[in-house]
Amino acid sequence: MAAAAAAAGTGALVFSSPFSPVRLRRLETSWRPIRLSAVSSTETPNTIKTTTTSRENGRPRSEKTGKEETERRVIDYSNPEPEPEPEPRKRLKDFFQECHELIRSDGGGPPRWFSPLECGSRDPKSPLLLFLPGIDGTGLGLITHHHKLGKIFDMWCLHIPLKDRTSYMGLLKLVEETVRSANYTSPNRPIYLFGESLGGCIALDVAARNPDIDLVLILANPATSFSRSQLPPLIPLLEVMPDHLLPTLKHTLTSLIGEPLKLAVDNFLKGLPLPQTDAQFSEDIVALPTYLSVLTDVLPRETLLWKLHMLKSASSSSNSHLHAVKAQSLILCSGRDQLLPSQEEGQRLYKALPKCEIRRFEESGHFLFLDDNIDLVTVLKGASFYRRGKYFDYVSDFIPPTPSEFGKILESCRILLLSTSPVMFSTLEDGKVVRGLAGMPSEGPVLLVGYHMLLGSELYPLISQILIERNILVRGLAHPFAFTRLKDGMLPEVSTFDSYRIMGAVPVSGPNFYKLLSAKSHILLYPGGMREALHRKGEEYKLFWPEQSEFVRMAARFGAKIVPFGTIGEDDVAQVITLKFFSPKKL
Repeated sequence: MAAAAAAAGTGALVFSSPFSPVRLRRLETSWRPIRLSAVSSTETPNTIKTTTTSRENGRPRSEKTGKEETERRVIDYSNPEPEPEPEPRKRLKDFFQECHELIRSDGGGPPRWFSPLECGSRDPKSPLLLFLPGIDGTGLGLITHHHKLGKIFDMWCLHIPLKDRTSYMGLLKLVEETVRSANYTSPNRPIYLFGESLGGCIALDVAARNPDIDLVLILANPATSFSRSQLPPLIPLLEVMPDHLLPTLKHTLTSLIGEPLKLAVDNFLKGLPLPQTDAQFSEDIVALPTYLSVLTDVLPRETLLWKLHMLKSASSSSNSHLHAVKAQSLILCSGRDQLLPSQEEGQRLYKALPKCEIRRFEESGHFLFLDDNIDLVTVLKGASFYRRGKYFDYVSDFIPPTPSEFGKILESCRILLLSTSPVMFSTLEDGKVVRGLAGMPSEGPVLLVGYHMLLGSELYPLISQILIERNILVRGLAHPFAFTRLKDGMLPEVSTFDSYRIMGAVPVSGPNFYKLLSAKSHILLYPGGMREALHRKGEEYKLFWPEQSEFVRMAARFGAKIVPFGTIGEDDVAQVITLKFFSPKKL
């Protein structure tokens, strides 16, 4: 297959490559034809042209009826136990297999974009995602996330052929031209740059050179800390190493990919059903020799030496331009990165970048995206980093939690549920009080108004029971400190409240309340707020509501049903625990 697609009319962008057609697909977008560049080893731009595809409303035609599409969007939370995905998630073994196939079929040529086959079912309003690979250059670093990311992004991955010697500035210009072309055709949508290691440096430089373009940076262990890592000493070593000592590179490459044996053991312990886990663990152990062989193929000495020199240039360039980065950024740091000091570097970048959030993964290695315990879509949802327009909208940009995500959140508060054993009652239309939530209205807008008990510990039991019993997701109006935090403030880190955002919480404000009512949502409101949740001794069951309840007027404007509720027992349980464990006799 040729390195560039032939021109044929107008319509979708197409990037053709020598890759296996079983694994990769042509890029399809609803954009008009645009000109993008691929940089060759001589850094001469080659035009990648467009072709026409059969589409309907900007998407590939589907045979499903409207009824089938509606049924597909219904989520059943009645069984919160994690279930296997409709399409099994790819694993570390698949990464090495596809790397092997890609290297075998790679005919050389300049760096190019491709889109995985699993990413063909996206929403027509999906923003563009550009994945910038790390030192491996294959572009397959997100392979375990392709299926989920492909549903919410128009996903392109950058592949750098094995023998390509494009300089760092050449790669930077390629990505920059792609970003500018995409922004020209869709100026009202953000462009996501997912950068890993080397790709993180490229993303930062592109953002610094294009401050007026709406970019969102997702940086996993960026190589901006190259000079403080263990990598610089490898450069002179590789330059003088005799050929008969080259097999020792396998051990170095093993650390580069994040210790395949450790990842295999982690997969074994991650909680899959036992027979399936045993089979996957056996496959990973048996495949270890193949892993090492593929690693040597992906990064032979000449390529590794070239990439290390490129990392040095990339780190120097991106660090010198950090002051010019204005883009929204999310730093993902691994706690067990054997290659780069990622935890320290993440904290440095968090302080240096103006619109930056950070998430830490203490048990993960350098290649964070290949860790089976990491779900990037869940991370983006928890950090409120997925948006389709210029500004994040807590209503229109909200993606409901999957049953698996809900199951994990429910598991995290299982001790609270078991220790308190909450029982709920509701009132039917005829005034009869019944056990359960049968009296709750099914159709919105509905406003649930109540008071906080001690520390607001009724939240998880209330929201989870409504979701399980009635399959209704309640959107809570929460205190703003759960969404924003001063970098030098004393409040808990924003990541502490990621589960709130995954479950649909929004900052309490008039505009957000209006939007939720307009969307006919079920809304949870505590007029007493944090003052009620943090009440003092002797203030049990006391309301701290404002003099004028303006929420009643807005709810009446939309004809919303107001459901008052109360909670008893939490303060009493706290008193029992205090007397039992902290009484003067105990002290």
